[in-house]
Amino acid sequence: MNKIKRVALITPPYHSGVVESAGTWLNVGFVYMAGSLRAAGYEVDYYDAMSLWHKWPEIKARMEAFKPDVVATTAYTASICKALELCDLAKQVNPSVVTVLGNVHASFCYDELLQENNATLDYIVRGEGEVTLVELLDCLNVSGDPSTVKGLAFWRDEAVVVTPKAPYIHDLDNLPTAWDLVEWPIYTYRAKKNARLAIISTARGCKSQCSFCSQQLFWAQTWRARSPENVVDELEMLSKSYGVEVAMLADELPTYDRDRWVKILDLMIERQVPVKLLMETRVDDILRDADIMWKYKKAGVEHIYVGVEAGSQETLDLFNKETEASNSKQAIDIINGADIVSETSLVLGLPDDTSESIAQTVELAIHYNPDMAFFLAIAPWPYADLYPQLEPYVFTKDYSKYNLVEPVIKPKNMTVEELERELGKAAQKFYMHKFKHLHELTPWKQEFMLSVLDIFINHSYLAGQMKAAMQSGKDMPEEVKALMRAVKGHAKGQELDRHPAIAPIP
Repeated sequence: MNKIKRVALITPPYHSGVVESAGTWLNVGFVYMAGSLRAAGYEVDYYDAMSLWHKWPEIKARMEAFKPDVVATTAYTASICKALELCDLAKQVNPSVVTVLGNVHASFCYDELLQENNATLDYIVRGEGEVTLVELLDCLNVSGDPSTVKGLAFWRDEAVVVTPKAPYIHDLDNLPTAWDLVEWPIYTYRAKKNARLAIISTARGCKSQCSFCSQQLFWAQTWRARSPENVVDELEMLSKSYGVEVAMLADELPTYDRDRWVKILDLMIERQVPVKLLMETRVDDILRDADIMWKYKKAGVEHIYVGVEAGSQETLDLFNKETEASNSKQAIDIINGADIVSETSLVLGLPDDTSESIAQTVELAIHYNPDMAFFLAIAPWPYADLYPQLEPYVFTKDYSKYNLVEPVIKPKNMTVEELERELGKAAQKFYMHKFKHLHELTPWKQEFMLSVLDIFINHSYLAGQMKAAMQSGKDMPEEVKALMRAVKGHAKGQELDRHPAIAPIP
């Protein structure tokens, strides 16, 4: 085969209207992958086709212009179908191109994927890719045997070959990055006047054992972190070099090591880094850090998501959340008390759910009083610990629906249509209550929540429900009514923005 020189990293063009409603999020995994490939001497096209809202003709044109020797893509469960289509398109453009797929779904479902797609999918990278992908391409370039490379799965002689698991990367500080390849103008955070948005990774891993989740499986309950200085240096650089104003921490557990986390906060305060932080952490870590929430605020933490997931202790135990239902309310109160936006999610649509149990969960969410709550349809990942218990109730194996919005489980005593209706009503009821009590929030939170309302009405999968609720909201605050009048004439109210930017060919 020809020597591999050019690698196209391409995101599959999957859209569900969930995360996209709040802004446009870059693929930080590709920042690392591109950095490692470039450091090893490969030429890289970092192509976020999803965020650019590119369709197949544009993706094909980009491939034809760059002429990659390798097309590598990534997929979580909901985007796997589009990732496979992308591999197929790459082979149509150039039958000798090498196709590679990575990320969580492929790491666990490699057998099914290769059995069914071996004509267009050449290699699956299981686990972290920075070292494995480079080793694979180096091996192919010397006509070596890929079975000697750790962390792979591939098809050979009518069977799936699986190589031993690759060791985790422990020196995260020295991983090369390729921030200069990111097409910065398209990455914006809608809730903050389209501020420029980055995603960074400060730690990898998760020590939790949640039975419905993929992360604890992917990381095998390990946790590794970058040094505080390294993290804050990066945030400072992103601000100065690329105008980044908001950064989301991609970590499942950024606060696991309190001493390290406090040092990050102290450095952010000391250096006055002008980047606001959005993050996720565990209820227990918020309770632990109640005494330093003022530091979170002063360091620029503006938005914290904690996973409540369930209203009853019984369901929390089923999910292996290792938390008490009463603690969730306390954690959200602590976040609110620090004047930081609080967000949580509750999982609905379990086999025993009914209209009544869902209504009770919504009442509980109102009682918890987060600024934002999302009511998600449980999607049992085919590799999660909880899957065998839920499989009898799964009514579709169409993975594109596993996006936490569309139900894939039919409860025992509800139709799918009833469940869909209840999911919509849950969001409606929660946010109508929030907006009726808008005046109780601090001024900056009021402004933030009005931005959120605009997002819901004009850019979100919840648009229909929110508009319907507004029409019946006689006792809405005047600011909300005024905003409603302002957004009513929005011609494309139920559509998401399609970004007009066209990515340059490198």
